Amino acid sequence: MSFKHIIPLFQVTLSADDLLSCCKSCGFGCNGGDPYSAWKYWTKSGIVTGSNFTTNAGCKPYPFPPCEHHSNKTHYDPCRHDLFPTPKCEKKCVPTYKDKSYDADKYYGRSAYGVKDDVTAIQKEIMTHGPVEVAFEVYEDFLNYAGGVYVHTGGKLGGGHAVKMIGWGIEQGMPYWLLANSWNEDWGEDGELALSGPYT
Repeated sequence: MSFKHIIPLFQVTLSADDLLSCCKSCGFGCNGGDPYSAWKYWTKSGIVTGSNFTTNAGCKPYPFPPCEHHSNKTHYDPCRHDLFPTPKCEKKCVPTYKDKSYDADKYYGRSAYGVKDDVTAIQKEIMTHGPVEVAFEVYEDFLNYAGGVYVHTGGKLGGGHAVKMIGWGIEQGMPYWLLANSWNEDWGEDGELALSGPYT
């Protein structure tokens, strides 16, 4: 959501912890949820500032350290097989944040809306307003994606997954959507992937 909240001269980094722990209508905390409900929550309730675990900045920084998602690299420790418990909703900033109170630190989205399931409409939205959030079903072969254009070939269904769509292109005649994943830079191509999908 931070990529959609740009104020002239600076961009605000919103707290994933605040959204994860306090949006009860969004779903199941660390076990996943509904992206559209999260966008609606941002417009109605607001979200305070935050940061990633390493930076530890803002009102409510992310409480969990980065880990290796489906990667054999050793930059981070392997991710736990059992998920972290969803943090308790605390409507206060961490003690080290002195800039504002929790309520004064909130930022609100102007609106939450869906984009028509149409290639041209999605491309126009990206060109006009920046990245869009998309969701798709993830299969076992997706977990081991390391580069190129991903095409599902096999494996069991793992569940739904939401990512940031940032563009599109063609590689060796194959059209794809360019997506930014949340599994850190060691997964895929520096945390991004090309997902096959006709758009012409």
